[in-house]
Amino acid sequence: MRHASVETRSGMVRGAVEQDLVVLRGVPFGAASADARRFEPPAREEAWTGVREARVAGPAAPQRGSMVMRMLGLDDVAQDEDCLALQIWTPGLDARRRPVLVWLHGGGFTSGAGSLPVFDGARLARRGDVVVVNVNYRLGALGFLAHPDRFARGEVAANYGVLDQIAALAWVREHAERIGGDPARVTVFGESAGAMSIGALLAAPAARGLFQRAILQSGAAHNVSPRESALRIATLFRDATGHAEADVAALRALPVEAVLAAQQRVVDESWKHVEGLAFQPTVDGSVVPRAPLDAIGAGAAADVALLIGTNLDEWRLFAIADAKLRDMDEAALLRRLVRVPPGATSDPQQLAGEAVEVYRRARAGALPTDPASLWLAMQTDRVFRVPAIRLAERQLRHASVFQYRFDWPSPALGGLLGACHGLEVPFVFGTLDQERAGDLVGRGPAAQALSERMQDAWIAFATHGDPGWPAYDLERRATQRFAAACDVELDPHSAERRFWDGRI
Repeated sequence: MRHASVETRSGMVRGAVEQDLVVLRGVPFGAASADARRFEPPAREEAWTGVREARVAGPAAPQRGSMVMRMLGLDDVAQDEDCLALQIWTPGLDARRRPVLVWLHGGGFTSGAGSLPVFDGARLARRGDVVVVNVNYRLGALGFLAHPDRFARGEVAANYGVLDQIAALAWVREHAERIGGDPARVTVFGESAGAMSIGALLAAPAARGLFQRAILQSGAAHNVSPRESALRIATLFRDATGHAEADVAALRALPVEAVLAAQQRVVDESWKHVEGLAFQPTVDGSVVPRAPLDAIGAGAAADVALLIGTNLDEWRLFAIADAKLRDMDEAALLRRLVRVPPGATSDPQQLAGEAVEVYRRARAGALPTDPASLWLAMQTDRVFRVPAIRLAERQLRHASVFQYRFDWPSPALGGLLGACHGLEVPFVFGTLDQERAGDLVGRGPAAQALSERMQDAWIAFATHGDPGWPAYDLERRATQRFAAACDVELDPHSAERRFWDGRI
């Protein structure tokens, strides 16, 4: 196998030449994050002598994974607490100054890895003559646990995973020209927790200037914890470890398996105590100084162009484990909506009834209106679509914004999944031929054509800042629809969108 070498700031790395691409795997962008570095901001990687081999992907962050991540091959990926590494695909180590796309993987901030086969950047790099970089960052408690004792001392007390992402972006800016890229054309893109991370990065002062464009797939700027919620999770975590008064030093002594066990207990119980995900970015006053939506609305990410969108049936992925959904009747739907009210109100019962009326009337004659279908549509909007719209509305005051919706349905499980959460990812990377991905998304000329169209849009946005359809604005709300037949819709599902005004 042919090889190619790159001089990094810390030493020489040697990767492989795979067909017409140079591929570097397991390139460190930070120091070891275990032992004394656990629960610390990332430090610069230690220098080495000689040539470091960069042909094996870096390990994923420690995790127990998820059903979806295991389906996508997580069980075949090594794990290690020392996980701060990049995978890089570049058409050449030359002076072409290509656009650079930096991928942040999803997984609910507790699972996933940039090195999963479905995220292989080769096809995207070849098709667009672009550089693709995938990032592994710290997850779960190791990356997103807040520390009350550090807050009290005015130290960096949370958001270590966000700081990892910032460190990776800084490494990319510093090395872009060495790997055939352009430091002035860096696009960060991500899905789910990766996109939610980008929502935080848009508000993070330390990330300012590290990227010029951002693509957010099924995630926006809502998934951040106020300090009070983060501290409540911190208490639950310490209780779960059996060390209620433990400080950072004591938590460092825990074996990784004990951390993961406590983390899982918190994830399982957190819905009783806080809204949102147990482990996610925190509004800590330093890394993320204020709520991202507020900061973005005030211009924190001025001049950063956005491409943002969601999938038509996001919530159907999470409904697989919802045993009560199949038999849901009207009364059960209303009970759920009272427990999870769509917005603050003094009368949740009244608001639940209003939501059902609005959605049923808007969908009549075109889409299913049974209680289960209404619940799935409301959850898709509440958790994904409306937060994406809110982010678009804030940012279009300061930069160009483009909106999309992914409508291609999965053939798996007899069509039960629809255009569910995460389904667009293999289309973006062109990895439909990955065995596990192909079973989920479908195969054939129509799927391949859609994949190429999406790749071309992502590449055009990263290259020129325009994916090829009208920009989003408050009047027309132009939304590109990716499906077997693609088109642009104006203000899709407008009645449902207006229902959430003032509520999200």
